[in-house]
Amino acid sequence: MITESAPPSTLPPTPTLKAVDGIADEFNPRLSAEARFDEAAERLGLDDGMRKVLRSPSREIIVHIPVQLDDGRLEVFTGYRVQHSIARGPAKGGIRYAPDVTLDEVRALAAWMTWKCAVTNVPFGGSKGGVICDPSILSPVELERITRRYTAELFEFIGPEIDVPAPDVNTNDQTMAWIMDTYSMHARKTVTAVVTGKPIDLGGSRGRTEATGRGCMIVIDQALRRLGLDRSSTRVVIQGFGNVGGMSAKLMARAGFKIVCIIEFDGAVYNPNGLDIPALLKHRKDTGSITDFPGGQNMDREEAMFLETDVLLPAAHENVITSKNASKLRTKILCEGANGPTTHFADPILSEKGIFVIPDILANAGGVTVSYFEWVQDRQGYFWNEQMVNDRLEEIMVNSFNDVVAYAEKHGVNNRTAAYMLALDRVAFAIKLRGIYA
Repeated sequence: MITESAPPSTLPPTPTLKAVDGIADEFNPRLSAEARFDEAAERLGLDDGMRKVLRSPSREIIVHIPVQLDDGRLEVFTGYRVQHSIARGPAKGGIRYAPDVTLDEVRALAAWMTWKCAVTNVPFGGSKGGVICDPSILSPVELERITRRYTAELFEFIGPEIDVPAPDVNTNDQTMAWIMDTYSMHARKTVTAVVTGKPIDLGGSRGRTEATGRGCMIVIDQALRRLGLDRSSTRVVIQGFGNVGGMSAKLMARAGFKIVCIIEFDGAVYNPNGLDIPALLKHRKDTGSITDFPGGQNMDREEAMFLETDVLLPAAHENVITSKNASKLRTKILCEGANGPTTHFADPILSEKGIFVIPDILANAGGVTVSYFEWVQDRQGYFWNEQMVNDRLEEIMVNSFNDVVAYAEKHGVNNRTAAYMLALDRVAFAIKLRGIYA
């Protein structure tokens, strides 16, 4: 079953965020994204009509997925796919599996993908998907059934020229292989470019696994140059030790940064002289936790966020830096490896403290950039070596960083507002060039 909703012709005003007696509004990702959108649109002087077009998702799809579980029971799961914009190319965005997936969250993430692709000048629009489920209690066979039925329900709405999914929270290259195979069976031909983040043997790109972490390191390097710092004396605190945080830590430690603290859901580990990241990764693999690591000391995870440091890299979840704790941060650079780690209400506090923010739609864009490379390689049937991937990633990330900083200086705004302004400007320009079909 598919329910497709089109945006109304006249949108209601964007809800006003409330910080007092309505703190939940601060943690609503859609409201936060809309507030930043409105600020950027106002500074750009966009008219009301263009604002409505830019704010409105192109398509929202809800699917209800019947699946037979291993014990024979039938269960119905709900899935979403929101395609926010196709003005600059096919929609692009990940698929997440989690029990707390909401349509509001998916809407916000789809819009973020539009702005992220525009900031890096990658020729994609933005989309996002999710299925409400708990992968920790589902078998691989059950997850495969969910994935294949979800793909079948979306068959006419995805494709290399329409919408290109990718891995996200609790999905991986195996999930993408199932999607690619299911789509190909319906298309009656092998279509590798329908998804990115695939195994290399099925058309995946070299360098994709490291891409988001490598992109974070590249923009941090650019920030260090602007602030007159060097890698060897740069202390780094990383919140999250999954793909983004773990890979960032691994690459940055190898490059000479001093990773002094890693924060995870069950605690934090600290060493002022720098952690041995390969050894910590092995310890986590052997024990299931970063705590009690022989090469560091346990630390309260909340206190660890406020260590004095040069770089803080939140790479786990949304809404970890808020109006309640932003004033406690003691870092020179905030690099947002996660999507939406900082709430809208925290932004002015960070600006007042003089923290150099590398916003999420720039900082973690390495992943979608190399996904773009994968899509290009699939479509041309010729695959690049890893050095070529990394060199082209660095070129795009450096150019994007410089574009955002130049925009911030030109308009007298902070980096986040500049990134949104740049993105909105590029998407609005494409819409004006194309015109409105009627």
